[in-house]
Amino acid sequence: MIVFDLKCKDGHVFEAWFPDSAAFEKQKAKKAVVCPMCGNRRVTKAPMAPNIASGKSREHESNKTPAQPNAAEMMVMLSKLRQEVEKNADYVGEKFPEEARKIHYGETEKRNIYGEASKEEAEELVEEGVEFQRIPWVRHDS
Repeated sequence: MIVFDLKCKDGHVFEAWFPDSAAFEKQKAKKAVVCPMCGNRRVTKAPMAPNIASGKSREHESNKTPAQPNAAEMMVMLSKLRQEVEKNADYVGEKFPEEARKIHYGETEKRNIYGEASKEEAEELVEEGVEFQRIPWVRHDS
């Protein structure tokens, strides 16, 4: 897995994990990478500074990095993300691994789906190369 700093057209910077660089490029081309702050799908890799351990602690340069959202703001963003997923995808419940495989192997029409998968099921999907994202699911009343 690799983490990228990403930036949307509106200037929001956020992190996202991908199996590799090619997976990011594929998802970007499909407009599947979405800014969690505003929902913008025009996303690029943001410049990243390498993390080199020097033995000395680095001072926080708050004037050079955008402010990170607080917990309440994150809950609002996650709630908006849930609304977008529910609006644009079919709920398949516990059949998510089965349906994701059918789509991946071309056995059924390609469409956006969401549902549940155990940790073991998710690991199996990753091993098979099935592309999906795990997101923290907030309750509707959050």
